[in-house]
Amino acid sequence: MSPKFLRIAVVLGLLSAIGPFAIDMYLPALPSIGQDLHAGTAAVQMSLLIFFLSMGFGQIVVGPISDMVGRKVPLYAGLALFMVGGVGSAMAPTIEWLIAFRFLQGLGASAGMAIPRAIVRDLHTGNEAAKLMSLLMLVFSVSPILAPLTGSQIIESFGWRAVFWTVTGAAALATILLATSLKETRSAEERANSSFGTALAGYRYLMGDRTFLGLVAIAGFGIASFFVYLSSSSFILIDHYGLSPSVYSVFFSINAVAFIGMSQLTGLLADRFGLKRVVWVAVTGYATVMVALFAIMASGVDRLDVMAALLFVGYGFLGLVIPSTSVLAMEEHGEIAGTASALMGTLHFAIGALAMGVAGIFFDGTPLPMVAGITLCAVISFTLAKLTLGRAREAVEAPAE
Repeated sequence: MSPKFLRIAVVLGLLSAIGPFAIDMYLPALPSIGQDLHAGTAAVQMSLLIFFLSMGFGQIVVGPISDMVGRKVPLYAGLALFMVGGVGSAMAPTIEWLIAFRFLQGLGASAGMAIPRAIVRDLHTGNEAAKLMSLLMLVFSVSPILAPLTGSQIIESFGWRAVFWTVTGAAALATILLATSLKETRSAEERANSSFGTALAGYRYLMGDRTFLGLVAIAGFGIASFFVYLSSSSFILIDHYGLSPSVYSVFFSINAVAFIGMSQLTGLLADRFGLKRVVWVAVTGYATVMVALFAIMASGVDRLDVMAALLFVGYGFLGLVIPSTSVLAMEEHGEIAGTASALMGTLHFAIGALAMGVAGIFFDGTPLPMVAGITLCAVISFTLAKLTLGRAREAVEAPAE
C-alpha cells in the first residue's frame, strides 16, 4: 500500500473516530455523572441516547451538503460545532444542560460519520474500497480500545468533566489534520450537478432500492447490538459484577480488539471469496454465537468470563460485517455518495437508538436483558442477510476481479 493510501486512511479514520471517542471515553463516567448531577440512570442514559440521535439524523443534512459544496467545508463546520458542544458539556451545571450540549456535540460529529465514507467512494470502488474501508475501521476502532482506558484514568484523576475537555482537544487536532493532510475529493463539476432537489430525489431513489436498504439494515442491526452493549455495559460490569472503571475499560476494549483484528481481513477475504460471501458467513457466525450466549445466560449461568469470551468471538464476526456491507451498499451510488452515506449513517444510528431505547426499558441491572437485546439484533441481521443476499446466490458468489 502506498504512503498516500495509508495517510488518507489515517485521516479519515481519525475524523470518523471523533464521535465515537466522545461516547466511549465517557462511558466509565456514567455512574459518577449521575451522582454528581443528582440524576437517575434513565436521565444519564439520555445524554448518551441524544448524542446518538443527533449524530445519526444530522447526517441527513450534512451528506447532501457535502455533495453540493465539497467534502471539506462541512467537515470544518462539524468539527467547530463539536468543539462548542464539548466545552458546554464540560461546564454543564445540570443533567438538562449536559443533554442539550450533547445534542449539539452529536450534530457536529455527524459530519465525521457521513463524509469519510463518501470520500472512500470518491476515491475507490470494489475490493480497493474494501481495503481502504478496513484501514479506516482500524483507525476508527482505536477509539473503543483507547478511549475507555484513557477516560477511566482521566475520570479518576480529574473528574468526568475533564473527559469533555479532552475530546474537544481531539477535535482541534482533527481540524489541523484535515487542513494539512487531505485534499478535496469532490470536483467542481460533480458539485455543479448537486442540489437539495437532487438530494431529495436521491433519497427517494435510495429508499426504493431494496438491495441498498437491506445491506444498510444488516449492518444497522449489527451496530445496534453494539449500541445495546454501550448503553448498559458500564452499569452491569461496574455495579453488577463489581469491576472498577479501569478494569471495566479493559473488558470493553477486548471486544474492540476482536472487531479490529477481523476487520483487517476484509480485503483479503473479499479478494478470495467475494464481499457478499464474506457478509453471509460473518453474519451467520455472529448470530450463532449470540444465540448460544443468550441460551447460556437464560439457563441461569451468570458468569462474566463466559459472557466476555462469547462477546469477543461475536464481535470478531461483526468486524467483517460493517466494512463489507458499507462498500457493497455504496458501490452503485458514486454520483450521490454523500447522500447515500448520509442515509446509511442515519439509518444505522436510528436503528441503534431504537435498540438502546428498548433495551433501556427492560434494563434491570442484570446482564440478561442486555444479552437478549444483542441476540435479537444479531438474529434480525442474519434474517436480513438471508433475504437480501440469498443463500443460493452466496454459495456461487465469485471473487471480484
